[in-house]
Amino acid sequence: MTTAADALTARAGDLAARREPFVHATVVRAQHPTSARAGDTALVLPGGEIVGFVGGNCVESSVREYGLRALASGEPLLLRVLPGEPSHRTEDGAVEVSNPCLSGGAIEIFLQPRIPAPRVVVVGAAPVAQALATLGVGVGFDVELADGDAAQPRPDDAALIVASHGKAEEGALEAALRAGVPYVALVASETRGAAVLDSLEVDDVLRSRVYTPAGLQLGARTPGEIALSILAQLVQERAAARAHANTGGVPAPSAPQPKTAVDPVCGMSVPAVEASLYLEHNGAIVYFCSPGCRAAFRKEPERYALSS
Repeated sequence: MTTAADALTARAGDLAARREPFVHATVVRAQHPTSARAGDTALVLPGGEIVGFVGGNCVESSVREYGLRALASGEPLLLRVLPGEPSHRTEDGAVEVSNPCLSGGAIEIFLQPRIPAPRVVVVGAAPVAQALATLGVGVGFDVELADGDAAQPRPDDAALIVASHGKAEEGALEAALRAGVPYVALVASETRGAAVLDSLEVDDVLRSRVYTPAGLQLGARTPGEIALSILAQLVQERAAARAHANTGGVPAPSAPQPKTAVDPVCGMSVPAVEASLYLEHNGAIVYFCSPGCRAAFRKEPERYALSS
């Protein structure tokens, strides 16, 4: 017999297999009379949908908002929800939210983002390619070995590295450059690398983005050493991109912070996503933290519209 917990575990496994991000929410403490219990779990999906149970509608609204925030930042968060006038207080790794719709009790929920490891496409099956696959996993990358003609680089890939020793190099490099992959490298000597670059059917700006010879100049000789030098260069370039973003440069690709709205009835912050409760009023979408607030607004919209 399949239990709800089994179904949730299977759903999480399926999402991970398809490289889709989500947040694993776990109730770590529940104070009566909350409806959830310690150990209850749910998944928060990128669109705001919540699969599982970690509390009633009012708690769920805050789980949705801060789950999406955790997904955007990639950092885990401890969320505490308790009754009181709308407010929130943050500290490192935690946030406390007061919700006037709660009838009592308090609940603490740990929000753990599950974000796929950055994908690195390695073209080739030579010893350097195999070493990249072995070492890359230890560095935290999801390394995918591919044939040059079958490689399908995506804009959200961390890198495409061609280590096929002359086999199907140009097509893979051109596809990665056109897709906007941030790190594109070719394992080759300086002379052969220059010849391959000259043959690429891309403009000079894109051509200049290829790292060849690939890797930092560490005096590497063995396949393992060469792979290490390439991964070190990839890590270095990713760190430089993050630093550039933090100093006001072009932002590095990341999940956007969720847009929020204010529930006009209770004043709670609500994520402005389709998964939240809402209704249309005078051509505008109005969001709510609970069915009770939505029902109150539907009954007397003028009252709350004037005070919003």
